[in-house]
Amino acid sequence: MTNNNSRAQKNNLWLPPPDLTVSEWADNFRRIPPEASAEPGVWRTSRAEYQREIMNAVSDPLIERVVVMTAAQVGKTEILLNVIGYFIDQEPSPILVLNPTLNMGQSFSKDRLAPMIRDTPVLQGKVKDPRSRDSGNTLMHKKFTGGHITIAATNSPVSLAARPIRVLLCDEVDRYPPSSGKEGDPLTLAIKRTQNFWNRRILMVSTPTLLQSSNIYKEFLLSSQEEWCVPCPTCGEYQPYSWDQILYKDLPEPVMKCVKCGAVHNEVEWKAGQEDGEWIASKPEVTKIRGFHMNAFASPWATWRGLIEDYQRAFKNGEEAIKGWWNTVLGLPYENTSGAIEVEALESHREKYNAELPDGVLVLTCGIDTQDNRLECEVVGWGIGYESWGIEYRIFYGDPGQNDIWQALDDFLSKTWTYANGDKLGLSCVCIDSAGHFTDEVYKFCKPRVRRNIFPIVGRGREGMPSVSKPTRNNRRHVTLFTLGVTTIKGVLFSRLKVENRGAGFCHFPLDAKNAHRGYDSVYFKGLLSERMEVKRVRGRDTITWVPRAEGIRNEPLDTRVYATGAIELFNPNFEAHKRRRSKRTENLQIPKLKQPVIQEKQPEAKTPEAKKVPEVKKTITKRGISSGFMRRGLRI
Repeated sequence: MTNNNSRAQKNNLWLPPPDLTVSEWADNFRRIPPEASAEPGVWRTSRAEYQREIMNAVSDPLIERVVVMTAAQVGKTEILLNVIGYFIDQEPSPILVLNPTLNMGQSFSKDRLAPMIRDTPVLQGKVKDPRSRDSGNTLMHKKFTGGHITIAATNSPVSLAARPIRVLLCDEVDRYPPSSGKEGDPLTLAIKRTQNFWNRRILMVSTPTLLQSSNIYKEFLLSSQEEWCVPCPTCGEYQPYSWDQILYKDLPEPVMKCVKCGAVHNEVEWKAGQEDGEWIASKPEVTKIRGFHMNAFASPWATWRGLIEDYQRAFKNGEEAIKGWWNTVLGLPYENTSGAIEVEALESHREKYNAELPDGVLVLTCGIDTQDNRLECEVVGWGIGYESWGIEYRIFYGDPGQNDIWQALDDFLSKTWTYANGDKLGLSCVCIDSAGHFTDEVYKFCKPRVRRNIFPIVGRGREGMPSVSKPTRNNRRHVTLFTLGVTTIKGVLFSRLKVENRGAGFCHFPLDAKNAHRGYDSVYFKGLLSERMEVKRVRGRDTITWVPRAEGIRNEPLDTRVYATGAIELFNPNFEAHKRRRSKRTENLQIPKLKQPVIQEKQPEAKTPEAKKVPEVKKTITKRGISSGFMRRGLRI
């Protein structure tokens, strides 16, 4: 019996693998780890039926490339894991998983890939235990019979040029940098590694970003362009979930209107048709590249009411928040029109302040630009939701190589500004440009003032950089130096400048004659709008850049506002906490002082024979007033 079993096992080695699709493999073998999902256990593709055709397209021998442009919360990572598991078990091949950053790659390996291999029985014996000696199973590289998995980051040219690859899995494509070191576009480099395989498979998944620069959107346009469609519960017309058809105002629950018969049905009724859903292509003639798009309204892990509430919050927080909602919920690239603002439209934001500081201001920051014959600076007030107020724009003329101009600047940065009730507020954070001809002078000025949060900065225009990077002291004065991602900050700034309703993100400017000295004239507004966004081809990839709108317009007002915006990002205040403290200060300032008691001189008593001497008792009068210990200039938290 033993010999027969052994002979049968040897014969099975020569049998072809079963003819399975990726979704069939996942339904038969995949197990979901408890630490990786709220729904652990046996995988069921029917839980999110739209995933089936996406996965099967990867195992289709006639399809070379699959493009998935979707919202968040639709299971993109699970699709990647199922594809990996399928190729390890059914078609062993060299696999490359490309992530935007090294940290994301490490997290994917530790938190998602390793638990899947551990808990899926058919994979356990194929990818060796990482604890065994010479197992070939490391964090970023795992070997198995017939292939391997390499997890790479786009900022590592070495990992993109090491080995030929048959299966390329590209995650979050729109977050890739324009270049991998000096080698060029990382997506192009990775695709070149698949050229040796006639049966290569390329899967790209991503949430899109800006329309002008979205790589996943450009790949989608080259594909079959398929939309996930479900039948109308009334007439059976197939149609995608469309934000334009969603109705929710003054209704007890959100509904979607049928594009054909006009019937309205709620979320449960529409999602009941998911099992009968179909991917419908607008370009069916494209056969080798299948492209899929869907939004979060189809997701079983998101509710329509929750998605609409997210939209309402985003709408209150300005265009940048709406962009995020558009990308992550609708799964569509956002068309950014930054730079299309006119001076006249922005001048309409000027208004009369009731004091130096309007009541909504909670934190003050300052941005300073250095020029050869002057220093230009702007003080900006910030409130809830990054609503902002231009407080004062000043120019200090003089030679930045001399001490006088820096003393004048220090006096200005040391002052306080006053609210209508007499309360005062100082600067919480200051950013000074150090990239000009007076780098050493800026360092010398900032170093002894670091406790006042006065920092030198250098701006970098590379797309995708964070607003504020980690500080460094690797400079000749060993001063704390921050790098600002000016391309990112300008995008945020221009989206706020376009906000038309007062509230979160809105930008206020002073108007009346009393405040005319603050420097907010037409020259200021022209300078603030001196640049516009363009998408240029850099090293074979479209990249966002900011270019002058016209010649001869100085851009110092834009630079100072960018630095002041960087300062508030650096300071990172808790606006609600500042609001509570300001309210408490205001209440205390309104408490009237107690009047001092009037002490009348004691009249001498008439002496009589019966009078007895009573020992005199000294009365102690306690003066009661208001402590000023609660006031703290600058509110450093």
